[in-house]
Amino acid sequence: MESPEKVSDYIIQWLIDYAEKSKMTGFIIGISGGIDSALTSTLCAMTKKAVLCLEMPIKQKEDQLIRSSNHIEWLESKFENVNSIRLNLDFVFDSFCSILPESKNQEAHELSLANTRARLRMSSLYYFAALNNYLVAGTGNKVEDFGVGFYTKYGDGGVDLSPIADLTKTQVFDLASHLSIIDIIQKAPPTDGLWNDQRTDEDQLGATYSELEWAMNAYGKNLNHSALNSRQKQVLEIFKQHFIKNQHKMQPIPVCKIPIAFI
Repeated sequence: MESPEKVSDYIIQWLIDYAEKSKMTGFIIGISGGIDSALTSTLCAMTKKAVLCLEMPIKQKEDQLIRSSNHIEWLESKFENVNSIRLNLDFVFDSFCSILPESKNQEAHELSLANTRARLRMSSLYYFAALNNYLVAGTGNKVEDFGVGFYTKYGDGGVDLSPIADLTKTQVFDLASHLSIIDIIQKAPPTDGLWNDQRTDEDQLGATYSELEWAMNAYGKNLNHSALNSRQKQVLEIFKQHFIKNQHKMQPIPVCKIPIAFI
């Protein structure tokens, strides 16, 4: 990134302008212990408007809890406009699981429960957003939101505005470094934190973010495939599969338009 200061200043002013135009008084961000939520919350804090950082652990791994707590502690030490709440959703999640009928498809069952975690968090964010007249700031980056659709519809995809959605993951790391976000966040392998194990985003996607950034830029162009190595061909296919499969997330909600003659 050639001008991280210009990029951060631009995003900060964009956040200020949007909040004032919408007559909202601040921002709320779900803090996961990852780089995206750390960067988003830092940029929101730099607007000098009220910021609420919400931790919402659901069967969370200890390292994720430590990272999120450390980031919030760092943020609160730097910005007087930042407050935080930890809302443990274990009981809510367990209660929901206890009333579900038995599923014969274990793989689909586990994926549905992973997405349920994200949707419980979205509901929690909007409770506090409505309570305080805040905007829910999304934490998705460009590759996740517009490349591979790596988010939960109406979960972490359910937001009011997306400050970093035009930044690739590489640019997110560059901007985080520029803003001196704590090392434990910057060095942590990216993970969505929706599973009971330590699987990373790379484990789930089948490629690194830098590989997916390359594929996102290359996809749809008139490439000389014979000049690509085997890994590049594999990554391009991985990107294509995610991109096509997740169009239902990335496209606007389809509306059934009734012909005028029928009305």
